[in-house]
Amino acid sequence: MFFITDFKKKSCLETISKQVGQLQLEPPVVRNVQEAVTLLGRKDVRVNCLDEHGMTPLMHAAYKGKVEMCKLLLQHGADVNCNQHEHGYTALMFACLSGKKEIVWMMLEAGADTDVVNSVGRTAAQMAAFVGQHDCVTVINNFFPREKLDYYTKPQGLNTEPKLPVKLSGPLHKIITTTNLHPVQIIFLIKENPLLLDAEALKRCSAVLDLICEKCMKQRDMNEVLAMKMHYISCIFQKCSAHLQEQENQLDPLIKSLLKGREGDCFPVFQEKFIRESIRKFPYCETTLLQQLVRSIAPVEIVRVLLGVGNIGHIALNSSLAAAESDPMDLTPQRFSVLTQAITGQVGFVDAEFCTTCGEKGADKRCSVCKLVIYCGQKCQKLHWFAHKKVCNILKEKREKQELEASKEKKRQERLAERELKSAESTASQEEDNGESEASTVRESDSTVEETVTSAAAAAADDDDDETSADPIQPDAPEGAGQ
Repeated sequence: MFFITDFKKKSCLETISKQVGQLQLEPPVVRNVQEAVTLLGRKDVRVNCLDEHGMTPLMHAAYKGKVEMCKLLLQHGADVNCNQHEHGYTALMFACLSGKKEIVWMMLEAGADTDVVNSVGRTAAQMAAFVGQHDCVTVINNFFPREKLDYYTKPQGLNTEPKLPVKLSGPLHKIITTTNLHPVQIIFLIKENPLLLDAEALKRCSAVLDLICEKCMKQRDMNEVLAMKMHYISCIFQKCSAHLQEQENQLDPLIKSLLKGREGDCFPVFQEKFIRESIRKFPYCETTLLQQLVRSIAPVEIVRVLLGVGNIGHIALNSSLAAAESDPMDLTPQRFSVLTQAITGQVGFVDAEFCTTCGEKGADKRCSVCKLVIYCGQKCQKLHWFAHKKVCNILKEKREKQELEASKEKKRQERLAERELKSAESTASQEEDNGESEASTVRESDSTVEETVTSAAAAAADDDDDETSADPIQPDAPEGAGQ
């Protein structure tokens, strides 16, 4: 760890942090970055200097979501794995907290260690999941270092030729690290690069993916998730290679077959069967991930023999998956969503819309007629129209019927609430009337008692008056009184 000199440390760090804080996605960005470049070019400044909490400028930039500043600091040698923070946080952890996928990817490409834990024992991916940054979790789970792929671009052992041509390493790495595993999206990525639009090139890429899958399962720290992903992409490459040979270097028929829906509900049967077949071909039947996938997508109970290995395990797996082949609609949720959640770590309760054609997250364009099918853009909508037009009006009628029923139910609930309110008001009024009646009765009773008491008192007074007004008895006159 390099530090700047003591008398310059505080001022230089404050200046760098100020540059990070002032960075905005407007024209002043260039000026601020240039000022930071000038500052970092000074001999008394060290890019990995620490503040009082153990945070480097890279950590500050990552936490504040400053993409350009992170790139600049990494170019000047910032230590992406510095963990001198008081709570053991790394720059990757701060990037996950910010929710910036670009910065997370940048840290990973710079060599960030994903297994480092902080003071409470959480990794960067666990922290991202804890705060709800699921896209960052997906980026980490799908990252594969480029140098591990470049290993296959060099001759190994007695081989004079590499297993993977150097020119294919870049395009293949882009597909390996993608977070959208929809088969149509994978084919889109293949079509984007002319180097991959060759049956032989796809076969070589598929062979390398199979080797990576095998290595993931046989290494000391077995990685079932990455192995399943490599196997799944390899299956797509093999299917594309076969179509390029049969369809004269055209992948459009394969895309249409993946999007074609069955009559009545436009459910993509071929796509579901392809994903089922890809899972079935996974060569390591004893893995926990495979058993979980089969339990999720197959409606029948998984027999105990599945726990075995070799051909017996494959027979059990084939039986379980084949039992559901007759009616893919009975498999809920769909195989693609189950596979995506297992590989990318994307949780099912994430509130997001996905493109019907390519599975891209964040799609916001809806069919103007039925308003139920969602696309990420006009390209995907046009590509899917051949299948969607068969059920568009049906979906519209269903939507209108559901809206009408929902409206009726809403009105019914409003009427019910209104009746309950009136009933409550009537009950309250009746109780109030009863209270007043009881109070009146009490008052009348009190008045009667008072009248009774008054009458009794008056009668008693009359009796007293009668006794007082009566003539008193005169005593006899004494003898000789008048004499």
